[in-house]
Amino acid sequence: MSTRRIGMSDIVIGQPLPWDVYGSDGKLLLRKGFTVTHAGQVAALIERGLFADIDRSDNNLRDGKPVEKATEAPSVVRMINNARTELRRILYNLSTETNAQADLLTLARRVGSAAFMAPDVALGNILLNQEDTYGTRHSVDTAIVSLLIARALKKPPEELAMLAAAALTMNLGMLRQQERLQEKSEALTAAEQELIFQHPETGVRMLRAAGIDREEWLSWVLHHHESEDGSGYPGKKSSADIPQNAKIISLADRYCARVSIRSYRKSMLPNAALRDILVEGKSKIDPMLVTVFIRELGTYPIGTFVKLDNGETAVVTGKGAMTTTPFVHSLLGPRGVALTVPLKRDTSKIAIREVLHRDQVQVKFTMRHLWGEIARL
Repeated sequence: MSTRRIGMSDIVIGQPLPWDVYGSDGKLLLRKGFTVTHAGQVAALIERGLFADIDRSDNNLRDGKPVEKATEAPSVVRMINNARTELRRILYNLSTETNAQADLLTLARRVGSAAFMAPDVALGNILLNQEDTYGTRHSVDTAIVSLLIARALKKPPEELAMLAAAALTMNLGMLRQQERLQEKSEALTAAEQELIFQHPETGVRMLRAAGIDREEWLSWVLHHHESEDGSGYPGKKSSADIPQNAKIISLADRYCARVSIRSYRKSMLPNAALRDILVEGKSKIDPMLVTVFIRELGTYPIGTFVKLDNGETAVVTGKGAMTTTPFVHSLLGPRGVALTVPLKRDTSKIAIREVLHRDQVQVKFTMRHLWGEIARL
């Protein structure tokens, strides 16, 4: 096999690939003839490092027939799971990383590729894929929401990458203690409260020691717990003194923390989390960002379980014409019997009656059932 590295300009959206495509590890990613349908797929593929088999011929035969090779299209869920694992590896070994800044920016771009390739799947992952360790899972989830808000504000690509890197590293200063703190049902001790108040500054010191020298990135980590009214920490900054990207991370952080499962309590219902944020928004959050946030996530964020007016139980899987009328896939019929396949419904025609907790929905399914191969594990 003769190969050459291929780039963005080699893949034409909407046209079949003229060659087999392999990853940098030699694994077949896409078979000749596969059609890439949008730019997000291209960006995600290029990020993995691609090589084309430029001299594939019919000489590759077995019993007179071409040998078939398995094709594996990208999976956003797998990309996000891999990002969680890689982030944990980098952060827990940060003091020995030889190129931490480049590695974290590369990882941030991979998270962006996943988020932009299929935003519905990436957002659904936050509510429907909470099996991993909280600390790094929460940071990746926050990065996804931050990226989608920032893209809506038309931030340039390099700024998006640094924003994602800041979200991925926002809790570095308390990473090793975070899991224990998040699962506590009793009041925090004075020492634990101090750890939390100081973790932005601690994180910045650790990042600098690891060779991170991008001042915007460091500033966003430092300020991601500041509030519009000056009640945040560590600097009691307010309004215009807080960088906008730190505000974006803060907003995403607040939402993702509220909808995350805890050992001692149920996660907050996604629409209730949004209402809670709106209440805070009157004093603590930039109202313009809240507006963008609601527009991007909707009143019923993707992954929310709902009961419809026709009695079916469904999960939100896509944005609708309005923020209050998403598309859903019904999982249970009106009598509570699991449907053979999930049925897509438009809630502008069949309204949402109520929002449900996951433990109220007695049916097994995977994200792949809802979104297909792009959401397989």
